[in-house]
Amino acid sequence: MIDVPVHNTKGEQVDTLQLDEALLGSEVRYALLKQAFVRTHANQRQGSAKTKSRGETSYSTRKLYKQKGTGNARRGDRGANILRGGGMTFAKKPKSWRQNMPKKMRRLANRNALLAKIVDSEIKLVDSFGLDKPSTKDFASILSALEIDRSCLLAVAHSNGHAAKSAKNIDDVDVTVADRLCAFDLLNHRYLVIEKAVLEAWLERAKQQLESGHHGGRGSATSAGAAASAKESN
Repeated sequence: MIDVPVHNTKGEQVDTLQLDEALLGSEVRYALLKQAFVRTHANQRQGSAKTKSRGETSYSTRKLYKQKGTGNARRGDRGANILRGGGMTFAKKPKSWRQNMPKKMRRLANRNALLAKIVDSEIKLVDSFGLDKPSTKDFASILSALEIDRSCLLAVAHSNGHAAKSAKNIDDVDVTVADRLCAFDLLNHRYLVIEKAVLEAWLERAKQQLESGHHGGRGSATSAGAAASAKESN
């Protein structure tokens, strides 16, 4: 078990939260995290770059001047790649950079990225922000009390809450809904700021996904086999 300190809005430790590292992958799996990070980065690429090749230019194909006797270089048509406006030597074509990753690996990478934050002491658990209205000034003071001096990812339960509205105008602070936490966002920010109740709900959901993944396929196969045996006996 890992003990994660819980702070109040003044930066003082008021409690601890015990986490089971087995749920988060037991150890930091660097190869898995890199694969998940590169996959998300690649899937964000549009792949719409396009340039014309020599055959796609609209110039005449006649030879500009004779081969010999002019003292100039041997020149072909106007669409040559060494002339301005000519075709590209290795023209770019639209392509898909998309990478696939199994669902279980994606979910494990998300949990393992959280473990990496915990191991590096880059997660800031707060018992409650206690904001009765949106206030950028008050939330900035909370981040200062938590010693947030680099990029920060704020995970909230609802995107229209007071904390989310208070943090959206602060530099180097990004806001996301806790249900959308992924390895890319966690690794792309130095700190993760999240309320204790929100993190507990996220961990409970991850635990249910892990249990359904372990028992879903085997359970369905067992049920199908039992049904087939009952049919044969009848």
